Amino acid sequence: MNTREIRQLRRKFIVISMLSIFLVMLFIGFTVNVGSYLISRVSVDDTLDRLIDGEKVEQNSQSRAFSFSEIISPNYGGNTFFILRFDSDGKLRKLISNSAKSDETALVKEYAPLLLEKSAKSGQYAGYYYKRAVLENNQIVLAFLDGSVIIYNALRTMLLTILLGLFGLIVMFFLVRRLSARAIRPEIENSARQKRFITNASHELKTPLAVIRANTEMLELTGGENEWTASTLKQVDHLNGMIQNLVMITRSQEQEDRTELTEIDASVCVAESLDPYEPLAAGRGVTIERAIKSPVHIKADESKIRQLTTLLIDNAIKYCDENGRVHVALDTLKNGKGMLLTVSNDYADGAGVDCSHFFDRFYREDKSHNIDRGGYGIGLSIAESICKQYRGTISANWKNGVIRFVCALK
Repeated sequence: MNTREIRQLRRKFIVISMLSIFLVMLFIGFTVNVGSYLISRVSVDDTLDRLIDGEKVEQNSQSRAFSFSEIISPNYGGNTFFILRFDSDGKLRKLISNSAKSDETALVKEYAPLLLEKSAKSGQYAGYYYKRAVLENNQIVLAFLDGSVIIYNALRTMLLTILLGLFGLIVMFFLVRRLSARAIRPEIENSARQKRFITNASHELKTPLAVIRANTEMLELTGGENEWTASTLKQVDHLNGMIQNLVMITRSQEQEDRTELTEIDASVCVAESLDPYEPLAAGRGVTIERAIKSPVHIKADESKIRQLTTLLIDNAIKYCDENGRVHVALDTLKNGKGMLLTVSNDYADGAGVDCSHFFDRFYREDKSHNIDRGGYGIGLSIAESICKQYRGTISANWKNGVIRFVCALK
């Protein structure tokens, strides 16, 4: 995993972590607010019951008047309450209240007849909680309790929950960001060491390979060419090619500075990259078909587009069926920007092949890893790295005897 992929993984970790924290805080805030509201409603209902029960006691008691200071719940002792008693004909007979506001009393008198007609025996109306009960002599008692305290408390609790939640999210974001940066630092350093190792090793290996080639060629000059010297030179060429590809992989993983890129015509790059392969394809009996739209503009490094095309067309010709066809198509993406490069070839033996492994390094469908066919199993891995540099994707699929590679670059 290179440095860019590690940083992308870190960003995904931060997003997932913050989303998880947000959902947990949302659940806690929701639970606290709903629980607080339900507890307050239970207290209000209990207070209304006690108000009505007090009226019942006062109606039946001849020895003492009931003290409403004993009835009102401690949580709502300071709230305004109203108790209205109506006869069976709906005429107001009695009104008890601790409110000193005449206009508030008038409003309650106005609300009362409307609530008597409702089927619900309790509920909320115009900021008041109410409950209705029928006495033994068919008189009706209607108790009101000012709900402003529970409403304001609920709003304050909700506001405090939101503020604390936002503050907590901000603090957690910086903590997660800081800790994740510290956590990935060893991986970034390890990735840098791996790149340096590959680069240094490639330079160190070139010298002994050059000596082996020189010695082998000298043996051929003095003793003549034979199958052993030919095999040695072939292996030296193979190792040199592998070293070059390893260095190419390392370089392909380096993030480009997109601010220095210029807009190019990808159709010219693709067409010119195909031209040198026409003789090679013809020699193998393979036909190259083109469907290249022009112009197709993209902000990219021209050499990378040529390299991507070369890798895909080389792979297509190499694995194309005898006397088969290679089809190369270039178009813009659906949004009218970027490029969509499709390279396909006839491949009758592709049924049952797991195409998802094609982009793994050193993977080849030829399980014997026979080098006579050419290739090192890393060309498609390099192609994938190039696509990722341009926030693009590459995929492979096989259908009806044709294997298709699709590259979408933004």
